[in-house]
Amino acid sequence: MFPSVRRGPALLIRGRQVGARGHNAAMETLAVGCGAGFSGDRLDAALPVVRTLVRRGGPAALIFENLAERTLALQQLARRRDPALGYEPLLVHELRPVLADCLRHGITIIGNFGAANPDGAAGVIRALAASLGLPAPRIGVVAGDDLSDARGRALLRERLEGGLDEQRFVCANVYQGAQEIAAAIRAGAQVVVTGRVADPSLVLGPALAHFGWAADDWDRLAGATMAGHLLECGAQVSGGYFADPGRKDVAGMDDIGFPIAEIAADGSCIVGKAAGTGGLVDCRTVKEQLLYEVHDPAAYLTPDVVCDITQASVEQVGADRVRLAGVRGHARPPTLKALAFFDGGWLGEAEISYAGPNAEARARLAMDVLRSRLGPTLDLRFDLIGVTSILGDDAGAMLAQARPGLAQDVRLRAAARHEDLETLESLLREMTALWTCGPAGGGGVRTAKRQRLSSRACLVPRELVPARWHIA
Repeated sequence: MFPSVRRGPALLIRGRQVGARGHNAAMETLAVGCGAGFSGDRLDAALPVVRTLVRRGGPAALIFENLAERTLALQQLARRRDPALGYEPLLVHELRPVLADCLRHGITIIGNFGAANPDGAAGVIRALAASLGLPAPRIGVVAGDDLSDARGRALLRERLEGGLDEQRFVCANVYQGAQEIAAAIRAGAQVVVTGRVADPSLVLGPALAHFGWAADDWDRLAGATMAGHLLECGAQVSGGYFADPGRKDVAGMDDIGFPIAEIAADGSCIVGKAAGTGGLVDCRTVKEQLLYEVHDPAAYLTPDVVCDITQASVEQVGADRVRLAGVRGHARPPTLKALAFFDGGWLGEAEISYAGPNAEARARLAMDVLRSRLGPTLDLRFDLIGVTSILGDDAGAMLAQARPGLAQDVRLRAAARHEDLETLESLLREMTALWTCGPAGGGGVRTAKRQRLSSRACLVPRELVPARWHIA
């Protein structure tokens, strides 16, 4: 039996061990598996999920959640450089192992891997199917999230606090919901490609299409939305981000199974994972993910519904099987969240290592040399990896307070941001010069620079930014 978990006076999530429940899971529920939790996730994760869905039988879907906030902005920049790009760069690698099985067994694929170019992604999927000798799939494309055009900028100009900085503006997207995903599936789409939608909407969409819930059936919508919330980060719910050796042990981390949610007609779900894989699904892993990024457990806002998990129950119903029930729903918000990105200048990073006797003192001397030579030109952050880094701060107060010690394996990191790239590159040159300009014994210099993005959010009336869909 796992203990109750409380987060504030209103939240009660009950965790208890119960016997396995008999049910015709394959026919009475919709199984939704997760193939990716972010752009760059493991490329072999989806195949065990699909094999499990095939063996299970019955209606099923597979989602790919590829869009963190900054990820989409980077793909907008990629599309600026080449209009043919802007979709998930690993799209072919993600889908190649599973596309044939999904099409053959009627497993609908839904992914926000369209990013800044959903139609481009649809073309890539068609080409991949042809290269595999498969019939051309029916692909639905959901659009309406991009606010980067003149009309979108006008909406942002009125609603962003402080207005819109046109000179530094990069892009903006609004978080759309699940209704258009469901409509595309009902129209026969075997694959649905989206840009920016709320992460849980990738799961709610196929649930809406399968069960035929009304758009205001708030409790059922909320239940399936929270099932999507459990799946959206991939292996986070199946033991990955949960693992802490000696405290929260998880077996098979090298082959961790990605999650599958069996969604029932009442909106409840049972979360499990791909068969024959490592990882762990129990009340603790589910509770951690359930609370992830939820600021108000009584009012978790999504484009589709406002979710209330304050009376939700979390029950272990079998090995690596946890049931979530009791989620309540309220009317969806009248507005949608829009996120705008702006040019944030450049970030430069440079590192050098010192080892052996007196290594920390030599690293500190190198830090003083850089600070003296670069002067006030750059606002520098220093970290002594091996002494203080993760727990450090931009101002360097914690580093200054840390008494010099006897660390013999230290890596000096210096970082700065600046609007002017040439000015920033002076840091990279000065770090490289430490090779021979000293202190003694420095080595392993690495430097990097990248464009920075800043973001600002606002709310937009949903009727001003309608989503739309079409069959590609």
